[in-house]
Amino acid sequence: MLEQIIRELEGLLPSLEADLGQVQNSRELEEVRLAYLGKKGRLTAILKSFGGLSPEERPLAGKAANEVKDRTADLFEKCSAVLRESEIGALLSNETVDITMPGTAGLPGRRHPVAHVLHEIEDIFTSMGFDIEVGPDIEDDYHNFEALNIPFNHPARDMHDTFYIKGGLLLRTHTSPVQIRTMKRKKPPVALIAPGKVYRGDQDVSHSPMFIQVEGRRVDRGISFGNLKGVLEVFIHRFFGENVRVRFRPSFFPFTEPSAEVDIACVLCKGAGCRVCKQSGWLEIMGCGMVHPAVLENVGYNSEDFSGFAFGMGVDRITMLRYGINDIRLLYENDLRFLRQF
Repeated sequence: MLEQIIRELEGLLPSLEADLGQVQNSRELEEVRLAYLGKKGRLTAILKSFGGLSPEERPLAGKAANEVKDRTADLFEKCSAVLRESEIGALLSNETVDITMPGTAGLPGRRHPVAHVLHEIEDIFTSMGFDIEVGPDIEDDYHNFEALNIPFNHPARDMHDTFYIKGGLLLRTHTSPVQIRTMKRKKPPVALIAPGKVYRGDQDVSHSPMFIQVEGRRVDRGISFGNLKGVLEVFIHRFFGENVRVRFRPSFFPFTEPSAEVDIACVLCKGAGCRVCKQSGWLEIMGCGMVHPAVLENVGYNSEDFSGFAFGMGVDRITMLRYGINDIRLLYENDLRFLRQF
């Protein structure tokens, strides 16, 4: 029995060397490995026959088996190294880059039209001495409404279609809370703009439940409506062009008094009247006014000593006017065919 096992072990190596000589790739090498060393392989079958040996014969058979195992491992390792080198060489040969061929051009990144307009607005106001302030998207009722002279039962709340959250919180409906927080933190004089996302429950071709807004505020001694008109006219002429006509219409906002809407001559028909401006020749771009004394008192400013103005605009609407876009939803659908135009 022992002699037969020894002969089988000795005959295993020449057979393995012959089979390895026929291997062409890693897949075939794995097939050979399984044929000899797998659970049903030839060496495994020989080792299972050790059960029929006597205790004296088993050490001799084990020694012979270990020698065959070591030799087998060397043969597989050498064959594997040769195959790896050959396969790498073939891969490099097939994937050689021809540096004389023209390269593949990558598409350059583009700034989103809303981001481009927002940065331009920020640059104009910061050049006039306004600081940029930011705040949380999730606000409480006090900073979003009450501190701005909009008490609980005020009808102006209906204009905002607010998204409420549990715990008395809400998604801010404007960036005015940033101004409240800043004025609580800073003493006048204060000049700031507050850009950021705001949220209202409204959606159609000209409204989005989430849009970008920029609000501004300046508070100091002796601030008048003339200062407000001067700042906004400088902004409009720098953004839309020196020849754009501007008008201020009386309006109402609970946090400003007096209040006004700011219109510009339609940028599409030049004031002649068209579908976009509803034949009026004018387009509304923002609201503004003098800061209500109650708002100044709410942040600890003496309304007898200080006055201020405030304004607010939707960046999405300004973007639509700048580029002649007729549907606000195009700005948020991320259609590359649309975005590549800018």
